[in-house]
Amino acid sequence: MAGRIRDADVAAVRDRSPIADIIGDYVQLRPVASGQLRGLCPFHDEKTPSFNVRPQVGAYHCFGCGVGGDVIAFVRAIDALSFPEAVERLARRAGVTLSYEGGGVTSRVVTSQRQRLLDAHRAAAEFYTERLASTEAREGWEFLAARGFDQEAASRFGVGYAPAGWDTLTRHLMGRHFTAAELVLGGLAKQSSRGRLIDRFHRRLVWPIRDLAGDVVGFGARRLAADDPGPKYLNTPESPLFKKASLLYGADLARREIARRYQVVVVEGYTDVMACHLAGVPTAVASCGTAFGSEHVTVLRRLLMDQSEHRGEVVFTFDGDEAGRKAAIRAFEFEERFVTQTFVAVEPSGLDPCDLRMARGDGAVRDLVAGRLPLVEFAIRGKLAEFNLDTTEGRLAALDASAPLINRLKDRGLRHRYAVNLDNWLGFLDEEFVVRRVAEHSARVNGGAASRAGSARPALLRPRDATADDAVVAVEREVLKVALQYPGLAGPAFDTLPAELFTVPAHRAVRTAMMTAGGVYAGLSAAGDVAGWVSLVATAAGEDELRRLVTGLAVEAVFCDRDVDDRYVDEQLSRIQELHVTRRITELKSRVQRLNPVTDAETFKHAYGELIALEQHKRQLRERGLGAA
Repeated sequence: MAGRIRDADVAAVRDRSPIADIIGDYVQLRPVASGQLRGLCPFHDEKTPSFNVRPQVGAYHCFGCGVGGDVIAFVRAIDALSFPEAVERLARRAGVTLSYEGGGVTSRVVTSQRQRLLDAHRAAAEFYTERLASTEAREGWEFLAARGFDQEAASRFGVGYAPAGWDTLTRHLMGRHFTAAELVLGGLAKQSSRGRLIDRFHRRLVWPIRDLAGDVVGFGARRLAADDPGPKYLNTPESPLFKKASLLYGADLARREIARRYQVVVVEGYTDVMACHLAGVPTAVASCGTAFGSEHVTVLRRLLMDQSEHRGEVVFTFDGDEAGRKAAIRAFEFEERFVTQTFVAVEPSGLDPCDLRMARGDGAVRDLVAGRLPLVEFAIRGKLAEFNLDTTEGRLAALDASAPLINRLKDRGLRHRYAVNLDNWLGFLDEEFVVRRVAEHSARVNGGAASRAGSARPALLRPRDATADDAVVAVEREVLKVALQYPGLAGPAFDTLPAELFTVPAHRAVRTAMMTAGGVYAGLSAAGDVAGWVSLVATAAGEDELRRLVTGLAVEAVFCDRDVDDRYVDEQLSRIQELHVTRRITELKSRVQRLNPVTDAETFKHAYGELIALEQHKRQLRERGLGAA
């Protein structure tokens, strides 16, 4: 059993793993300030981006939920890995050979379980694509050709073929030293009724399903043979890698175009994704063997950096039949979870994007998406189709059934406009009546909710920590941010600041962690770079809450309207000293007021002289703090 990974190797992995690149595989990041990136947090659901990354210091922090750390901490959290597993995964990506205390280097013996499963899936994907070139895969090629896909398209999307043999893939992978337990755990093989280990897929066309980092985590397999008793599509079962509720086929290929165009197109199948991408709609994705759900919404919002209803769009494509209308209604259940606008693109004749491309060409697919309708309109029209609009009773029932859909809209103006549209669609020709009826429905629902809320026990409010006023807190935070983010400028000057300058206990604890890490000057020299320095301080902080504060301070933007230089750093150090001197002056004035100039003459004279000296020192610090010196 290998021992602990050497600290020098951990540092090398951290240094050669750019945090913006690693996090960028999971979160769409956009620049918001000098050297700062921001996106929607992958660890909690939020409307406004509060997840910040500071590449210069090698740290991330979410000001919404409080999570933060370095690149290793992110990989641990996002993929639920242990520390060694996260380091090993990053080491493979960075090409770093790890050494372990007690001897040994990186080998398959010490490879994490997740990495072993990823390696097995990569080998399986290669095996399947090679088999697609065999004569046995003729039916697979016929299927692809019938849908307009050639060899180049198959290669682009990694399409492969699962052969007919019961254990062809299993024997191939075990020959490459993967164990039976690993193949079963990853969903590549299963136990037959006779206890024999056999392949999961047989005589099927297979599509590799990748996560946002581009790693193969599972497969979708399409039935080809008429005598195959299985379902038309068969997917990898739930596994440590394959979580179908949060996976979107094609997202690894579409993510950059989604970010560039502020658009994502949700289709229903693997061939639809292929058709869209080949037709010039490279933002298409599809769910993997399950209905579109809330976890998919979270993934899409991160890819879109969904924060404005005036920018970006999610376009759902559905068949024009009854099943398509029901799917649209289900999709509308998630509309309010998006900030951006949601649309639906429906082909009236019922053709899906793949069939549409075959029948009418690439332009028809692009036109389908371009002709999208707002999802709320499609959902309302679908609801109206359920009623007999030739009767007053039917129209009134349709109005009441549509009102909840309109009232879900976040924008009050849109709610009013759709109520007016509903009047036209129903033919009442009485806008005031329809608008009032829709509003009354909202009032009834919200009134009931308010009543229930009023009877509930009020939530307890967390009291504000008033150990220092806001100005003092801001100055102390700024000084700590400067020392963490610009240690080369803060240098020895910060190290000379006494602990009593920090009045907030948590701030004083961060300063103590810096001293434990050797102080700014020595700590930076030992770490070699800013990211290493922040990591040293975070480690010295010890407890999780203080560690989170360190990463938050390392990521939070400084309040400087110019490039941070030694002048700005000197200003901040002077300001915190000025605050300390001001407190000392206040204390001394109170003491002088209590002294009798006659009976306490000597003490009074000494205290008064100290007060004059402090006032002069304060003026000097004030001038430096204002940048006048």
